[in-house]
Amino acid sequence: MFLADTQSFSFLCKKITIMNILILGSGGREHAYAWKLAQSKKLKKLYIAPGNAGTSKLGENVSIAATDFDAIKKFVLNNDVNMVVVGPEDPLVKGIHDYFLADSQLKAIPVIGPQKDGAQLEGSKDFSKQFMFRHAIPTARYETFTKETLEQGLKFLETLEPPYVLKADGLAAGKGVVIPTTLEEAKVELSEMLANAKFGSASAKVVIEEFLKGIELSVFVLTDGNSYKILPAAKDYKRIGVGDTGLNTGGMGAISPVPFANEEFIKKVEARVVIPTINGLKKEGINYKGFIFIGLMNCGGEPYVIEYNVRMGDPETEVVLPRIKSDLLDLFEGVANNNLHEKSFELDSRFATTVMLVAGGYPEEYKKGDVITGINEVKETMVFQAGTTFNGNEIVTNGGRVIALTSYGDTMQEALKKSFVAAETVKYQGKYYRNDIGKDLESYFN
Repeated sequence: MFLADTQSFSFLCKKITIMNILILGSGGREHAYAWKLAQSKKLKKLYIAPGNAGTSKLGENVSIAATDFDAIKKFVLNNDVNMVVVGPEDPLVKGIHDYFLADSQLKAIPVIGPQKDGAQLEGSKDFSKQFMFRHAIPTARYETFTKETLEQGLKFLETLEPPYVLKADGLAAGKGVVIPTTLEEAKVELSEMLANAKFGSASAKVVIEEFLKGIELSVFVLTDGNSYKILPAAKDYKRIGVGDTGLNTGGMGAISPVPFANEEFIKKVEARVVIPTINGLKKEGINYKGFIFIGLMNCGGEPYVIEYNVRMGDPETEVVLPRIKSDLLDLFEGVANNNLHEKSFELDSRFATTVMLVAGGYPEEYKKGDVITGINEVKETMVFQAGTTFNGNEIVTNGGRVIALTSYGDTMQEALKKSFVAAETVKYQGKYYRNDIGKDLESYFN
């Protein structure tokens, strides 16, 4: 009895670090971060810059752009912020982590997200493909071209079988990939990207890849630069139209777990992709702290890397984080202190599904400012707001992708049913969503 009392007293006396956290970003991913971090016993105060109407219920929104580094510095110092969690890729590619490390007042404050050298994995498709080849990570054959080498690019297309994969080298808000189905189309697209700057400076260089036949999924890794945790895999839906038709978007929905990504497949991913990626970063002297998003193609049970992202995906975050039972802030502390391997990591076995509500006209021209109703009537579903803001007391649309509706279920179908009911409950002018999320996976359950 005395021993038990002593152990209890010892536990109670252990110091728990209580932190003020700043999340950078304004989308559904950042709302999901805020939702998860707000549950942590280690959280003191949560700030989101700039945030959205949903994040304001979980912490304090701060009217600062995620790329305004000087304003972020001032806020961090004035509000005793102990950690910065970077949601989107843009601040990482522009070097926010480097900015903190180079400043004597900021360098001791951890930033969850890689430095600029690591952020090249997403910031440059050419760099990431070269990295994969250097470290024998399975990926598609490719070549990179510029405006000056357009003619060679047109000839390279002739060596490939249709369809063709053309990727803008730089950041293009998730829309810099085109997959023409004919050689003529591919040549026109390549000329548009290089000669006519279809994606602005992002397509000053274009990567042309051979097309991989298979089914896509995403695997997420959190790393402190040495150890890592493999997070739940997810499958997202990029095209705007039912049946994966139409233009690419930032994502129309997501499912986790992925039925074809069984234990055997994930072990292959770990051995052939995750470990070589972590070791490759270390060999190249890149001190990587944060998330690695690995976009994969499952080609007959074999994993091939399509792309890297250097942050969590959106809307995948909205299904991955709900499946993590562990304290996310505790995991982030492990990243900051290089002891991630000591942290516990537990998963919810249930399915999580999200359906994204978007503005009419998205991903092309769309309207903002439409009043959103029905959020408070949603039951059995988490409402992660993305493109929303306040107009007085009303929540209104403020982006192309407006709301992600995430539900749990013992089966994928049960979870999806709840998300689709919620999709009908929330209302605003021009609302659109894909009603076929998960349809392509049903055969895996038969």
